[in-house]
Order: sequence, then C-alpha cells, then structure tokens
Amino acid sequence: MQEHSSIGAAIIGDQPSEPLRTARLVALSHHERWDGTGYPHGLKENDIPRAARVVSIADVFDALLSARPYKKPWPMSAAVAAIEFGADKQFDPELVAAFLRVLPECQKIAAEFADTES
Repeated sequence: MQEHSSIGAAIIGDQPSEPLRTARLVALSHHERWDGTGYPHGLKENDIPRAARVVSIADVFDALLSARPYKKPWPMSAAVAAIEFGADKQFDPELVAAFLRVLPECQKIAAEFADTES
C-alpha cells in the first residue's frame, strides 16, 4: 500500500508540463504528514508540497465519506471531526481551517449534484 505514492509518481514521470509536474508531486507526497511521520520520505510541514497538503485533506475526507468493501461511509460530522483532529498532526492546520471555511459551500454543491435515483 505505501508504495502506491512512488509508483504513481513513476507512472507520471518527469514531464515538461507544469500541471503534470504538480500531479507527480501530489502523487508522490499526498501521504506525507504534517508531523513528519508520513511516507514515502517522511517530509514535514512546509517541506511537503502545498498541492500535496491540499490533496491529502481531500483524499482522506473522500475516503471517510465513501463506502468501501471493508467499511461503510462515515457520517459527515465524524469525517469533519477526523479532519479537525488531524490538524497539526496529519494535516497542515492552516489548510484545515481553510477546508472548514469552504465546507458549507462544498456541501451545497455536493447536494446539488447528488445521485437521487439510487
């Protein structure tokens, strides 16, 4: 499991395109943790690329809210609480604050596009 970050970065490879260079950094670094206990390189705080710090929050939030073969989706309140708890440990605390500020708008957009047929 921990190799998927490095494998994803290798698949993207070194590219001249700025978006693809950013995608490679995100793939490689989105499991690094603010406190330095993440992988694959144990980066800490601002040594983690900002885009990867943003995606880390989004990735965990989505994973918590999504059904998986091994788990049911978490309630929204529990997922938000987990992100808040991770501030200054797993996540950049300034980005967690930004996430919480935009969350109501994100929830509004999500409700607008929710699949009502299932």
